[in-house]
Amino acid sequence: MAKLIEYARRFIVSVINQMIMMKKSLGAKTLLYPTPLCVIGTYDPIGKPNVMTAAWVGICCSSPPCIAVSLRKATYTYGNIMNRKAFTVCLPSEDYAKHADYFGLVSGRDVDKFAASGLTPLKSELVDAPLVKEFPVAIECKLHRFVEIGLHTEFIGEILDVKADESCLGADGLPDIEKIRPVLFSPEGRKYNGVGRFIGKAFSLGRELIKP
Repeated sequence: MAKLIEYARRFIVSVINQMIMMKKSLGAKTLLYPTPLCVIGTYDPIGKPNVMTAAWVGICCSSPPCIAVSLRKATYTYGNIMNRKAFTVCLPSEDYAKHADYFGLVSGRDVDKFAASGLTPLKSELVDAPLVKEFPVAIECKLHRFVEIGLHTEFIGEILDVKADESCLGADGLPDIEKIRPVLFSPEGRKYNGVGRFIGKAFSLGRELIKP
């Protein structure tokens, strides 16, 4: 009897622990956290500079250095990239979150977004696409290839250069995330956040777990 009671007790404790630790299913959603708030720069068919907001953006290859941007066919930028075979990925600082958000609310078919926002387009020296002068970092890309996925088309751009304001560079001459102050986007909650506190050096923090 004592063994039966002990078995039952352990079983109940196991079930309770599993219930406590169980994660809730949220379904098949685009819930990678965080996603970057980026602005994609292109020229339209008549050479007018255009920008749009995008969050489905990420590095996809180291050699050659490439970045992937996923866009819907309905966007004005989709056609611009197809025509010009180039685009830029610009990173706004927190100071320009309002402007970047605006770029996603209106279409370049109807509005000159640079004129409306008061920001300044700069012609890239390397690709047929504009930069945003006021944003601290811009990545210049030539179209490497594109992949039709479903609702979105993934444009893979080969990175030809990264332009950065000197004011956002660290002592090592590289962009410093705390000086750039990029904006992070929460997809489901539709919220913008700034970068949080520093927690450790990459490729170093986990070494304490490596057994000798």
